[in-house]
Amino acid sequence: MKTKLSLAVASALLAAASSANAGIMIPAGDWTLDIGGLVNAYYTVTKYSGDTGAGTAALGLGDGGNSSQGNITTGLLANYLTVSGKTRQNDLDVGFTISINPGAATSNSGIQGSQQENRLAFITFGDASWGSIKLGKDIGIYASDAILNDMTLLGVGGGAGSLSGNTTTLGRIGSGYVYADFKSMVAYSSPNWNGFSFTAGVTQGWNAVAAAEGAGISSLASTDRAGAGSAYEAKASYEWTGDVAGKVWASGISQKVTGFAGTIGSDRATAMDIGTTINLAGFGLTGYYGQGDGIGQTFQLRNGFDATGKSRDSDQWYVQGTYALPGVGTKLGVSYGESTLDGNSVDTWSELEDSMWTVGAYHPITKHLNLVAEYSESERELDRKAASTLSAKAKTISLGAILFF
Repeated sequence: MKTKLSLAVASALLAAASSANAGIMIPAGDWTLDIGGLVNAYYTVTKYSGDTGAGTAALGLGDGGNSSQGNITTGLLANYLTVSGKTRQNDLDVGFTISINPGAATSNSGIQGSQQENRLAFITFGDASWGSIKLGKDIGIYASDAILNDMTLLGVGGGAGSLSGNTTTLGRIGSGYVYADFKSMVAYSSPNWNGFSFTAGVTQGWNAVAAAEGAGISSLASTDRAGAGSAYEAKASYEWTGDVAGKVWASGISQKVTGFAGTIGSDRATAMDIGTTINLAGFGLTGYYGQGDGIGQTFQLRNGFDATGKSRDSDQWYVQGTYALPGVGTKLGVSYGESTLDGNSVDTWSELEDSMWTVGAYHPITKHLNLVAEYSESERELDRKAASTLSAKAKTISLGAILFF
């Protein structure tokens, strides 16, 4: 990278825009190739406490018992090796991006499985006068700005304690916003009109997975899977510069879901969000809110419907403040967020809430390399209808580094 490391750089890499990220530039005939990426690894220690039955491995919460877990793991940003290319042909800007995403962690099971992902594979074509078309696999449109503005992009956040051997941790996913994920899509992005732009597209729909009943919602085991139609996603944003710079955005998703239990008809999963980030003299402030019907609270279409096929309501929010120390460039940050899922009449619980505090320090020791120290405290509360509330906590300290090239 030719630019100074920052959260914006991490966002640009994750979004993997079709324009080059100024990594290793290679002229190749009519094309300009850009080879870039990142590698990161962290040592983490997680301490669990709380009630048996309240935790879930997917969210990095233990099952009570005051146990602890140490891992060496990749953080929220997956490792990337990305090749992009661009050219101008027949009055069109044409480009492509392909990535491989190897993990930097080994499993604690003693058997090392596959850690290979391929998150990006898309082509773009268009012109500055009318916009561009994208075909292929990239980060989803809905809720993408929520994760791109999360300060734990440069670190770990939640999930480190139980995701040994995984390609990423969870950051603030599930405790402040729903994961945008990486999806195949056909999407149109408008030109930038004095700071305003929008993107709209058709993306691959997910199968909806109903939550298992019993000891609550601590398992993502499926009682039934519903068929998936195409999803329709869009976002709009306005960005400005100056002494007080910032951005405001809104996005949404809608997808038809059919076939729960083989007899229940169809429903629709929908969600909308809004957020803003403002920067002034080294200070940064981000606020985000989203709500959904059938979308779930952590992964899209997971637990968004009950076992009878009725959709559940959910909402997510987080606030974040950062400050870059003058001269040294160290970015200090603190954030808090919650994700809530409402139970239905057939559920044995009335509300599930996941929350997380994170404080972090992100220090650039070179223009390519950041040292990272974070502390995150995740908590789950399951409010049961006919029994006492269950709660569990996971406290994680993480130390490591992330290198961009």
